[in-house]
Amino acid sequence: MDRVLGIVGAGKLGTTLGLAASDADWQVLMCDIAPAEVVAMIVETMVPQAQLVSLPELVARADIVMLAVPFGLSGQLDYSLLDGKVVLDPMNNWPAVDGDVAELHGWTGSTTALIAARNPKMRIVKTLNHLGYNDYAADARSREVANRRAVAVAADDRGAGELVAQLVDDIGFDPVPVGLDKAKLLEPDGPVFGRWLDAASMRQLLLVSAAGSGSDRR
Repeated sequence: MDRVLGIVGAGKLGTTLGLAASDADWQVLMCDIAPAEVVAMIVETMVPQAQLVSLPELVARADIVMLAVPFGLSGQLDYSLLDGKVVLDPMNNWPAVDGDVAELHGWTGSTTALIAARNPKMRIVKTLNHLGYNDYAADARSREVANRRAVAVAADDRGAGELVAQLVDDIGFDPVPVGLDKAKLLEPDGPVFGRWLDAASMRQLLLVSAAGSGSDRR
């Protein structure tokens, strides 16, 4: 049976990962909150194998729903559609792009925890946010290559984490499963963000960093 990745967001990250997933034999569905004609042109150009659909159809058909819109616009999505779905959160908060996000005032946890609170029935996984979008093309390697670049996959739902880890593996990276309490460590100010690490180094750094923080903030 075909594996289906639904990507909400046709920006640089969404289209790069959509192309990578298509090349790895995933069926890719895409939608965006931008005007349909603009999105259709982007998808046709950047991810020609993908199918452009509505958000309800994407959610209904996808095994994984990836939210790849700017974090500041993520509140516009209809999270009520995502009950029971495996939801991949690759978003980061970039103040220069997102502006002032009221939800973050006084918040010390991860942005993923805020996303998860919008629908607690989602099976949320944090990953694919701590590399640059160009890295997903430049650093992808086949499984036969030793010491591939590692990508952390943070989840508390074992089945959801394993499914997303398979996607990460398929697009050319070594998945490193961790608990969702490590999501904060994957953000732009975290210890692994932007770093080239193999799986062993990634595990060790996340372990040390989590112990040093003395916190399990999500």
